[in-house]
Amino acid sequence: MRTEQDLAEKAAMLAALVDSSDDAIISKNLNGIITSWNRAAERLFGHTEMEAIGKNISLIIPHDKLKEEEMIISTIRLGRRLEHYQTTRINKEGKEFPLSVTVSPILNAEGQIVGASKIARDISKQKEVESIMVQYAQRLELINETGKILSAELDINQILQKTTDATTKLCGAAVGAFFYNKADSKGESLLLYTLSGAPREAFEKFGTPRNTEVFDITFSGKGILRSDDITKDQRYGKNSPHKGMPQGHLPVVSYLAVPVISQSGIVIGGLFFGHPTPAMFTKDHETLVQAIATHAGVALENAKLYHEIQALSARKDEFIGFTSHELKTPLTAIKGYVQLIAQHPEDVSKILPNIDRQVSRLSGIISDLLDLSKIQAGKFDLNLQNVSLGALVKESCESAKQLSAAHTIDCRLPAENIILKIDSDKMVQVLLNIFSNAIKYSSNNKKIILSAERTGDEVKISIHDSGIGIATEHLDKIFNRFYRVNESSNKTQGLGLGLYLCKEFVEGHRGKIWAESEEEKGTTIHILLPIESID
Repeated sequence: MRTEQDLAEKAAMLAALVDSSDDAIISKNLNGIITSWNRAAERLFGHTEMEAIGKNISLIIPHDKLKEEEMIISTIRLGRRLEHYQTTRINKEGKEFPLSVTVSPILNAEGQIVGASKIARDISKQKEVESIMVQYAQRLELINETGKILSAELDINQILQKTTDATTKLCGAAVGAFFYNKADSKGESLLLYTLSGAPREAFEKFGTPRNTEVFDITFSGKGILRSDDITKDQRYGKNSPHKGMPQGHLPVVSYLAVPVISQSGIVIGGLFFGHPTPAMFTKDHETLVQAIATHAGVALENAKLYHEIQALSARKDEFIGFTSHELKTPLTAIKGYVQLIAQHPEDVSKILPNIDRQVSRLSGIISDLLDLSKIQAGKFDLNLQNVSLGALVKESCESAKQLSAAHTIDCRLPAENIILKIDSDKMVQVLLNIFSNAIKYSSNNKKIILSAERTGDEVKISIHDSGIGIATEHLDKIFNRFYRVNESSNKTQGLGLGLYLCKEFVEGHRGKIWAESEEEKGTTIHILLPIESID
């Protein structure tokens, strides 16, 4: 009796353990008929014990997994245990979810296999975490690979296109675009630079988008803008004439905009994404696109630096060629004149002025090169003294008249005696450089006008010629080092340093210099200098 009682107690204890288990524990016979079903199985599958027992195990097996059950039964018939097998099952509502199952054979008193015991555990959360981890790993790999691709690219157009393509794919946008942070003359328009997911023609007919309140968030670098429905944003649709997206525009409801910022903190432009379905973009998309935008900002800055270095290198080579030519020309002329004197000593008085002009030219070139080297070495100093505007102009004009007997210089000064604190030699050199250019480029119009006027605590000196003028595309470059306006009809000489040195000297006096010009109508160079003392 004691043995039977012990067996009964053990059976009751085992039943209690099975019933209280957090894992679903199910038994079935070799025909797949369910013979036991604990409470955890009820919670997991939704079927009560009464609903499940006596039914085939296919009750919880998806149709496409039925052959899998045949494999499990075959394994049990061989007396083998199946451990932690991952599969999917369905609950009472027909929802499929992942499970990890361990199946063991059930033996009778004679040791024969009569069924199977299955322990099933819901691994939905585990699979969700795994999926997230895989997704993040894939995205991180995409970010890294995109970063490598961008960092190896030096073509700005390619960088922008690859960035637009990668980020559009990454966030699942229907259309993605990169807008370059560039304003028109009114400071309003933006320039479409690259597009992904739609042909460029889809945007071209609408013109360049304007810097509206919605766009300003991105182009001012204030942050990322994500909207589940941009058409409901209070900042949307405030601008005429379209009051939102123009008719025929690609449908955009979900909206995401991420600024592209350089390492130096300058907003280069913005990445914009749209989708016709609401709520397509998430916080994860913001983070991921921003990561690639950071790579793009670095790559664009590197590409810009590369192109600047290339341009500087080309300019340097060009400068070396110019310098060699400019130095060689007067030396060759001097040598020729010396040979003439040796052959015709009686003509020395006629030849010496020519030698003197070539020596002056050579001296000017060397002087410019020395000034350039001082500026680059940071050893450029000014000898500031109180000098009257009239004295400065008089000395400059008298020196300029020696450059060309054919040109006349008309000086127009204010009546009051204006005193400037300047380096007289440097400012005379500035005015003389400008006069020299005016003479070179106005061979057909001989009159040059210098005018000066007081404007508050500053004086503006303007030198105007009626020469060939400067094309608009060159105006903002003429003060650059080594820059020369290439004119096939122009035979003038120079290293492209004159106006660069003028700019450095004027700005060293806390002044400003700029040019106004119109082709075939002449050029005016303006200089603005402070009248108050410079500490």
